[in-house]
Amino acid sequence: MSQMRDRMGGGEQGSTLLLTIFFSFLGLSLVLVVAAATSLYLDRKRLFTVADGAALAAAESWSLDSIRVDGDDLAFDLDDADVQRVAADYLSMAAHELAHVELVEASSADGRSATITLRAVWHAPIHTELLPIAVPIEVTATARSVFH
Repeated sequence: MSQMRDRMGGGEQGSTLLLTIFFSFLGLSLVLVVAAATSLYLDRKRLFTVADGAALAAAESWSLDSIRVDGDDLAFDLDDADVQRVAADYLSMAAHELAHVELVEASSADGRSATITLRAVWHAPIHTELLPIAVPIEVTATARSVFH
């Protein structure tokens, strides 16, 4: 009977070590993926905040010379060149921690609102074989000028 116990007990040695190593690796991988996903989400939100600010600044880029009277209403048309210039100026002055921010598009489709598209590159906080090193992110924000 003792020989049978020795055989059974001896065959189980080390099996918990392999399980511990496997679950530690799985847990560490899960932590890295969650950290990277959180970092990507926050960088996308930061880029959208910058794009929203640029769109707001560009939507207010009209000049007094562009105002016209349409019946009882005052109206104006945003110029694409002015929208582009104001958005680029805003990006050059805006404080952000994003890498390689690029102004993709700045235009005014209807003459009253400005649409800004920005692109940046996200870098994973911990570079491993499981996670990509860099991923491009792109956002679009639209703002409409309030004019009464």
